Amino acid sequence: MAALQHKFLLDESEMPTRWYNIIPDLPAPPPPPLHPGTHQPIGPDDLAPLFPMDLILQEVSTDSYIDIPEEVQDIYRLWRPSPLYRAHRLEKALGTPARIYYKYEGVSPAGSHKPNTAVPQVYYNAKAGVKKLTTETGAGQWGTALAFACSLFGLECEVWQVGASYDAKPGRRTLIETFGGTIHRSPSRLTSAGRAFPEGHPGSLGIAISEAVEVAAGREDTKYALGSVLNHVLLHQTIIGEEALLQLAKAGESGADLVVGCTGGGSNFGGLAFPFLREKMAGRQSPAIRAVEPASCPSLTRGEYRYDFGDTAGFTPLMKMHTLGHDFVPDPIHAGGLRYHGMAPLISHIYELGLMEAISIEQTECFAAALRFARTEGIVPAPEPTHALAATIREALACKESGEDKVIVTALCGHGMLDLAAYDAYLNGAMVDSGLSDVDLAAALSGVPVLAG
Repeated sequence: MAALQHKFLLDESEMPTRWYNIIPDLPAPPPPPLHPGTHQPIGPDDLAPLFPMDLILQEVSTDSYIDIPEEVQDIYRLWRPSPLYRAHRLEKALGTPARIYYKYEGVSPAGSHKPNTAVPQVYYNAKAGVKKLTTETGAGQWGTALAFACSLFGLECEVWQVGASYDAKPGRRTLIETFGGTIHRSPSRLTSAGRAFPEGHPGSLGIAISEAVEVAAGREDTKYALGSVLNHVLLHQTIIGEEALLQLAKAGESGADLVVGCTGGGSNFGGLAFPFLREKMAGRQSPAIRAVEPASCPSLTRGEYRYDFGDTAGFTPLMKMHTLGHDFVPDPIHAGGLRYHGMAPLISHIYELGLMEAISIEQTECFAAALRFARTEGIVPAPEPTHALAATIREALACKESGEDKVIVTALCGHGMLDLAAYDAYLNGAMVDSGLSDVDLAAALSGVPVLAG
């Protein structure tokens, strides 16, 4: 009997050297962000206080591909190309004819996909002479990644972490400080945005963004870095999907039948899915593209598609996106990286075009899927990708019933070795589901700006 091949690797020389920009290939352009005061489309000068010009140009680029700078490629090679695995043991445990592949981003220095954008963001800021970056972080993966990248280029890094995650994940705080970052619990007493909330408030990504933006806007040598949502962030993450396409070919697959990813702000999902969506729009493959979000923070499946602020205080431009309202404070579920009130405008636009699907899943089903995965594949997933794993298992079991041998591809965007408190809560019966009520949703949406026309 031939040995099973579990891992599909690329040589460093095969690592993609360009990021993919999906915008030129879409049937309609996404709506532009608007100035919060004038409600007119913003220009590069409006973004200049927060971002270096290279990133602003990437944000609005109409080029299909953007070259990855050589210095960024060199750093990427510390962990890229990342492996693609065939989940043979999970398939066997499920008794499914489906072939399950997962792209594992937990091999990075931060243990997640976040350095794929942290490194180029810091590179372009350093090139522009910036001395310090501020940011927010939810579960801590993004703060860790930015602190790591700043350490490589000699920049200071100041992080505001959502309070609920700051309290629950002390290991992340330690890791951020190990890489040289400074970290605060959000809401903090350091900013006017933070002082608007009582001490001990559980926080939200929207509040933490407001704090980081406030500090960055007040200093000439400081810029702000965002770990998800914006176009240039999703652009940098497309190296995930580009590698996965090459690795699927090495596995002898002509394409995928289902591409599934967890979604909070959208960077991991877009990074995996956009290259596959390009192939679909070009008629070379025909995969279903499925986003999976937490039932307690369901921006795509229950939010409204309208202009809203990206932060709680209203410092950011207005973005057309699926939103639960910028005042929305999600329940402190264990998938802290998915607790954002809005979805990336680009993903929201693609969803409105009917080019992808979205579902939401409660966290107990997600952790049940995580245990199945850990006990067969040997990797403890971060809480965020457990949502994609739960949807993958649903599809694999449906294939068991139908007899279809679908190819399912997902992104395991990080490991959970710093999230064991969440597993302890699940294993000891302390984890509960907390779906979003219609009353709470209506209250949160009531604060979304109403624009003329």
